[in-house]
Amino acid sequence: MEYRITDGLKVLFILNIFISTGSSQNDRYLDFGGTWLHGEGHLYLNVNLSTGCKGISVSANETTLSIGGQITSQCVRSDVIPLNISGHDLMKNTAFRLLWEPLLDLLKLQIGGKNLTLCWPSSLHDSCCTDLSHGPNEPEAEYGIAHGKIRTDVISEKTYTGYEFSGRHIDCTELCNQDRHGSNPANEFEPICAHSSEVEMTADFSGLAVTAPATMGVSTQSNVIVHLPPTLKQAEKKTSKVVCTFFKNISLFQEDYKKVRVLNDVVDITVENEIIADLSEPIRIAFHHDAIPKMHPRKCVSWDTKKDPLMVNWTDHGCKTKQEELTYTECLCNHLTYFAVLVQLEPRPVRHLLALTVITSLGCAVSFISCIALIIFLYRKRRSKEQSRPIHLGLAVSLAFLNLLFFLTGVLANTVNESVCTLVGAGLHYALLSSFSWMGIEVFHTFWLVNRVFSPSPKTYIWFLVGFGLPTVPVITLAALGNIYGTREVVESNDVSSPYQMCWMKNNYEALLAHYFTNMPIVVVLVLSGIVMLFMVYREIKNREEWRKNSVSFLSIWGLSCLFGTTWGLSLLNFGPLSDFVLFLFCILNSFQGFLLMLRFYMLEWMRKRPGGSTLGSSSTGSTRQHMLKAMERN
Repeated sequence: MEYRITDGLKVLFILNIFISTGSSQNDRYLDFGGTWLHGEGHLYLNVNLSTGCKGISVSANETTLSIGGQITSQCVRSDVIPLNISGHDLMKNTAFRLLWEPLLDLLKLQIGGKNLTLCWPSSLHDSCCTDLSHGPNEPEAEYGIAHGKIRTDVISEKTYTGYEFSGRHIDCTELCNQDRHGSNPANEFEPICAHSSEVEMTADFSGLAVTAPATMGVSTQSNVIVHLPPTLKQAEKKTSKVVCTFFKNISLFQEDYKKVRVLNDVVDITVENEIIADLSEPIRIAFHHDAIPKMHPRKCVSWDTKKDPLMVNWTDHGCKTKQEELTYTECLCNHLTYFAVLVQLEPRPVRHLLALTVITSLGCAVSFISCIALIIFLYRKRRSKEQSRPIHLGLAVSLAFLNLLFFLTGVLANTVNESVCTLVGAGLHYALLSSFSWMGIEVFHTFWLVNRVFSPSPKTYIWFLVGFGLPTVPVITLAALGNIYGTREVVESNDVSSPYQMCWMKNNYEALLAHYFTNMPIVVVLVLSGIVMLFMVYREIKNREEWRKNSVSFLSIWGLSCLFGTTWGLSLLNFGPLSDFVLFLFCILNSFQGFLLMLRFYMLEWMRKRPGGSTLGSSSTGSTRQHMLKAMERN
């Protein structure tokens, strides 16, 4: 009896091993990964692929990761590719993942934080190489592939120089039907099948509309119609056949999920062995899709084969977005390649970008000229003993520098190289922080006058050290860290294909952190302290005779608001239904800030010089000190 129980347990144990290991063998597709143990020098990827179905091998040594074999239907590649893909050599231990999808004739390699496409997707073929099974491993070695696994099933913890996988032919149509009915486990390429339509362009070809075939499990709203123009017949030279291949839900076309997303449909239009470009009449591609909210603008894009043939690169060059509706997008493109609709997720697009750009540019130009005039005005009063004059002068200089760089940043971003734009971006950040510093000094100095009436204020060189010297610390630190300053794109909600470029902080995670740790805290502190200081000044001088005149009180309030930087607080209110109004008000007040300051100082000087001029008509917050003294004398 004991022997029977023992024999039964053995059988169950063997069956359990068979079932558990069977999940990692004879897979329809290949998902193989591991850790490449290599040296610290330059690394390379050796690719040697040809058509057939003998199998595929993955091997590695100290310097090279090799992928080769006969597994594809039409992809043929023989390359040696440097792997310093991140601008430097990879780390000593590098994880990788190799993905093979037979229905698409697709081979991808994920390594070093990059997705390299070794064989691009194609339409359905007659024969597919699938049912892959793991063969014998190569010998153990110091350098090679460790922790090899198929999907989540670990093959071995040891380090081998290579792995072998064999396959067998199967009818692609049968395999595609199995996927449609859900007989195969889902993977990241689902649904797998891509379908092609061939169009023969005869001598009297007058154009044709090609519709993507219906696909089970996909929304009926999702569809693509390609309108081929008659000029396509005139452009072709060697053949008269054009092929339209339709893909659905292909995740390989997705790269940066946080910023953009490709819609479900991707279409590939090709003429065999020919490059068709600059068509006199563009191809019209109508994408019918699920509803896209207006807050996420879209643009028509095509495949950029010039930038990097191994990477997913979309460009709007050669394509125009003609018509947009919630469930419909029409693209006009003058060449042949892959086409799709790219939906913008981040950064949030800006509405009325053109109007805001014009207002800001005009305001910066006027403010720069006004600040120069204000600098001359304050310089002529250099013999004055007024304590506030050097502080006003420092603010005027920093604002002039800020407005000049902001006015030029759009032009420089499109005319200079990235290194120059990096310097301009750092300079713009310095000018902004310097302006904030001088506004903070204005607040502190006014507070000093209000609360320490009989005490001398700090020396002038201390103000200049804080206003011009202190902002260099965060800017130099961020520049040393790198990848912070450079070209920044601001996207228009109605035209995502033509973003506004400027030299500023980049649109990446590091720059976002730098923004929130340098700019935002300063703005919050500046605005809050400025509001408190406005209230204190108002409380002290509200009973003055001059304040009975509305023009004088209004002049003092908005003048001090500009000095104290409270208008920058509008940047904290850019949300909700009034966001557009707040954004316009923010651009107007802050771009014209230099002009408003000049106007305040000149008007106060005019009021001081006119017969019976007001004592409030001083050109500085030093007048606040006089009001404080007179108020104390009355008390």
